Amino acid sequence: MNISSERVQSLPPYIFSRINKRKKELIQNGMDVIDLGIGAPDLPTPQFIIDELVKEANIPSNHRYSPYGGCQEFREAVADYYQSRYGVNLDPDKEVLALIGSKEGIANLISAVLNPSDTVMVPDPGYPVYESAIHLSGGTSTYLPLDSSKHFQPNFDAVTHDVYNKIKLMLLNYPNNPTAGTVDLDVFEKAVSLANKHSFAIAQDAAYDLMTFGGYEAPSLLQVPGAKEVGVEFGSLSKSFNMTGWRIGYVVGNEAIIEALSVVKSNTDTSQFLPIQKAAARALRSDLSSVLKNNAVYEERLDHVITALNEMGIQVEKPRGTFYVWANVPDGWSSMDFSSELLEKVGVIVTPGNVFGSRGEGYFRISLSVPHERLTEAVSRMKQFVSQD
Repeated sequence: MNISSERVQSLPPYIFSRINKRKKELIQNGMDVIDLGIGAPDLPTPQFIIDELVKEANIPSNHRYSPYGGCQEFREAVADYYQSRYGVNLDPDKEVLALIGSKEGIANLISAVLNPSDTVMVPDPGYPVYESAIHLSGGTSTYLPLDSSKHFQPNFDAVTHDVYNKIKLMLLNYPNNPTAGTVDLDVFEKAVSLANKHSFAIAQDAAYDLMTFGGYEAPSLLQVPGAKEVGVEFGSLSKSFNMTGWRIGYVVGNEAIIEALSVVKSNTDTSQFLPIQKAAARALRSDLSSVLKNNAVYEERLDHVITALNEMGIQVEKPRGTFYVWANVPDGWSSMDFSSELLEKVGVIVTPGNVFGSRGEGYFRISLSVPHERLTEAVSRMKQFVSQD
């Protein structure tokens, strides 16, 4: 009996699930597989956050349901973080909402604001979950091309006025997954101007906001005057604080958009476990020294991988953010064929660029989320594979 809905049946399989299935098969057959695919930090959660979790978990009252929007302590910590880092004032009661990770929040936002056949503009290349959520909500995707000649900034001028006029929501993601592209505040200023002109909303996915290098600091959408009138920004503690499994994030900004999302969430979940929220509040109120230590580790890995790729003839400019390397596949290969053969022949997983959209074809993504010695082994195998081609 096939009980799943047509939308579920027509949803393409999540690429990382397929890769993990093949990874498991190869390991069972005795292959040593090095996974540079999924962006899951290998570094430990800072001890002070764990200590806070343990302390709060020992308080019996914290084992009750959380308020639907998140506890006051967490929401105030998010507001204080935005004030201290970006100079942005937020009302913690109306302009901040706790999430069970930003992935959940983005997916629920789309169902909260879309009617059937409404159109959402997504970046191309872009995080696959955006399109999956739009599909499951009965919406339609249209595409905002990212300009490879300008560090994968949005090419707003490539989109016609007619397309802008029909969209209800634009999704942005900087620092960007998968391209590692970064922007300065002027890009967000242009987006807000377009949103005002064409009457659409903006959701900026800032999951990698603190993961930056070389003195670069990622701006917030909400630093643009008037941004709260049209947009929201999603944040996550997963990457910067190595808290992927903790599932804690937030959305900030436009009160009406957040209210719509809170209605969906209050009918589907009861927020996150209170001790996790309170430990996350402790993280956001910290001096961020743990984040800087993490970034130093990732930057060392980044430099190592870029040097190795350049030696293979794969030229890559050093990005200013994320822990990804977005590189051209060698001549003569498609993204999928190169990634598949790399796994089958030398046991290294990279993500084919085409799974992130049509403009991802010709690229592959490396995640720097393995220890240095395993990363060294992985690039050594890649050199061997490329040289044999």
